[in-house]
This record gives sequence, C-alpha cells and structure tokens, in this order.
Amino acid sequence: MTIQRVCYSAGYAGFFFDDQRAIKVGAEQDGFVYRGDPLTPGFTAIRQAGRAISILLLLENGCTAIGDCAAVQYSGAGGRDPLFLPEQYIPFLEAHLTPLLVGRSVDEFLPNARFFDNLQVEGRRIHTALRYGLTQALLHATALAANRTMTEVVCREFDLPLVLEPVPLFAQTGDDRYTGVDKMILKQADVLPHGLINSVDTKLGHSGEKLREYIRWLVRRVAQLRLDPDYLPDLHIDVYGTLGMIFNDRLDRVTDFLAKLAEDATPHRLWIEGPVDAGGKEAQIAALGEITAGLTRLGSPLRVVADEWCNTLADIIEFADARCCHMIQIKTPDLGGVHTIVEAIRYCSDRGVEAYQGGTCNETDVSARACVHLALAARPMRMLVKPGMGYDEGMVVVYNEMMRTLTLLEARA
Repeated sequence: MTIQRVCYSAGYAGFFFDDQRAIKVGAEQDGFVYRGDPLTPGFTAIRQAGRAISILLLLENGCTAIGDCAAVQYSGAGGRDPLFLPEQYIPFLEAHLTPLLVGRSVDEFLPNARFFDNLQVEGRRIHTALRYGLTQALLHATALAANRTMTEVVCREFDLPLVLEPVPLFAQTGDDRYTGVDKMILKQADVLPHGLINSVDTKLGHSGEKLREYIRWLVRRVAQLRLDPDYLPDLHIDVYGTLGMIFNDRLDRVTDFLAKLAEDATPHRLWIEGPVDAGGKEAQIAALGEITAGLTRLGSPLRVVADEWCNTLADIIEFADARCCHMIQIKTPDLGGVHTIVEAIRYCSDRGVEAYQGGTCNETDVSARACVHLALAARPMRMLVKPGMGYDEGMVVVYNEMMRTLTLLEARA
C-alpha cells in the first residue's frame, strides 16, 4: 500500500501557548489572558492561541490516514523546540516532506517512522511537532493498510503482548482547580488533579501554605463526593519548579516540605511533578536525585516526577539511568516520532522507573486518540487525559477511544 497524495490543513490545538518564563516571574492574569510583554522568543503575547497542522495521507485503497502536528503549552521552555505556528511550517512541509512521502509504502510503520524522525533538512532535524504529527499519520496509514487497530500495529512491530486492560487515566483541571476536581470524582478519574501550580502568589503561597491547604481540601472532597467507598484516586500535582523558588533552591527544605505534603495527602498516594527547575539537564538530574534520596532517608512515600529538561528519548534514558526520580513524564509531543514514546515507556519500565505517558492540553483529538493506542500497547503506569483544560472533553476523547479499542480487540480475540 502506497501514499498517493499528501495534504496539509491548519487548525487549532486544544488549548493555548503560554510563555512559562513570563508567568513564573509574576505576569498578572487579566481574565483568561496575561498582561505584560512576553519573555520567550517567538511569542507575541504571554498567552496566544494553540495551533496545529493536520497531515492527510491519501492511500491507494481510497483511505485517508491522519496525524496532527502539535506542540506543548509551554513551548520554548525547559529546552524544548520553539513556538509552532502553521503559517511557518506548511510551506516547509510542502517543499521538503511531500516529495519523500508520495509513492512511499506504508506496509510497515517502524522503518518509515525512524526515517522521518531522523530526517535532517539543512543540517537540522525537523521540528518535534512535525515529527509527532507525521509519525501519527504513518502509524494510522499502516493500520488502515493492514485493517488493524494502531494498537495491534504497535504490538506487532515492537513484539509486545496485547493486554486487554485499560491504562489508568490522569485528569488535569487547569486553573479550574475546584469544580474540575468535583467532575473528576464523579467520573472516577484514576489520578487527579494536576492542578497547574505555576504561580507562587496565587497558587502555591510563599511558604507553600496554599498548596498544603489545597491538598487537604482534595482529601476531604474525595471523601465527601465519592459514590463508591473504595474509590481512592492517586494525587498527582505539577508545581513547575516553584518549590525551588520559595525555598531559594535549598533542596533540604524542599525535601522536608514534600514529606509534609505526603502527610497532608493521606490516605492517598501523592506524586509531585517538577519540584524544582535547576536550569539545565545535568543540574536537574542532580537536584531531583538529591531530593529523591532525601525522601528515602525520611521514609516518606512521596513520589517525585521528572518533567522539565527531560524532553527527548535520550534525555529520558539519562534520567532513568540516574534513577534520580520515581516517575518520568514522557511528554509525547516533545519526543517527536511516536515510536520513541513506546521506546521510552519500555526503557523506563525495564529499569524500574514509573512511566507516565503525558503530553499537553494543547494537543488535538487526533493526537490524543493516537496516544491511546500507544499506551494500550506500551503499558505506561498512567496516561494523561487530553486535549484541553475542561476535563470533560478530554475524558470523552481518551476514555471512549480506549474503551472502543479494548471492546474491538476483545471481540476479535
């Protein structure tokens, strides 16, 4: 089966691009937007609309494979590729990618994915968002050619067992940290709430008091609203390095504070993502390693999650080999080719590090559905509910795709 034609469509992503640097240093929020000038190169405003490019591969059997190029909310931060805008990249795709795609066989996924993920144009690999969307489309094309699900294609080409069980889902509230949690409890999300703790003044508190009260509220709210007395979701909160900010990067004080958070979260298990941002990969590995070792000495059950400066497959391998944390977020658009998501999950699992298949609120329905199939095949410890920050929409996309796929696979089995 070959590709006969390639088309590109510009569209919106599920959320917005945010200038993380400007927000972390105190940009004032005005309704949904932020006041002030952006600090990260490429941004024209601190918050601007998320964009995407759909890649359409028209196959010789009349089917159309689709993949969506999308980039994370905090593009250009933490060592990531720069801001991704369709008007800049569609002409690039037409000039450099279309000639390589037309006539190409899609009978196998991995050779195509690896070719385009490593492709260099003018001495540089192409933007991660382009590699992300193109390899989604190539995976979908192979599935259409074989009349199989994308899950089955990944399992076959990676020699993975087909497990007919759902992957736990991690829901994110965005700034709607209270109503969003109520929705999650009623729909029994496996893990919640992410929380978006990216501001010291409004969300963390200068001594961490606002976060501690929020965690205590989470515990009370689950107990109040759950319909099933056995429902006890894991808690996972992203603090975007702000603990390092309030404790002046004193890692011993950060560690002690994290241990207190774990006590506040009882009887729930608690994961804290990105407690500090050390400003570079080696420094981040060292800082997280010191915090993780300190928690072990204290006998604290709190679990540390790596995010910033852990973007590519090579980064993930370094973090996992260093055993500097309990869990690594595999932020799907940052890896480029979707086959590397599977490789990252398996690498972490083989080394006893928890794998969280994440991503961003700023993806699309197409990329989120593709990620469901990757998760069902590779089996991370949890998967992010996406796109968007409204929760309900992302849950419909991800949960329903997972349940439909499992139902179909079970029927075939």
